[in-house]
Amino acid sequence: MLTTFKSDASADVIMFGDAAKALIKLMGKDASDSKGIVTPEQLPDAIARLKAAIEEDRQRQAQRTEADEAADVEAGRTGMAAPVGLAQRAWPLLDMLEQAQRGKVPVVWGV
Repeated sequence: MLTTFKSDASADVIMFGDAAKALIKLMGKDASDSKGIVTPEQLPDAIARLKAAIEEDRQRQAQRTEADEAADVEAGRTGMAAPVGLAQRAWPLLDMLEQAQRGKVPVVWGV
């Protein structure tokens, strides 16, 4: 299932359902609801939550050892098969939220 985030401030952001639900939850919203909104008043908190989660993910990635890298190579999780990190998934939505904040408009999904 796909989730489309929409805002008058930017182009739509489309994500697979599980990734979108994880980001919705990180923003402090109910991920089980198929429709939602981040109001202009809620944008600063949602942005701060996503930025904090991205920073935590980057710190985890920085702590990876050579053994972790070797295990990924052995399991075939390199190149195009490498897992996509939270920062990579969240960036388009974070950009949308920041543009919406500048434009003082909401971000919605499922509508």
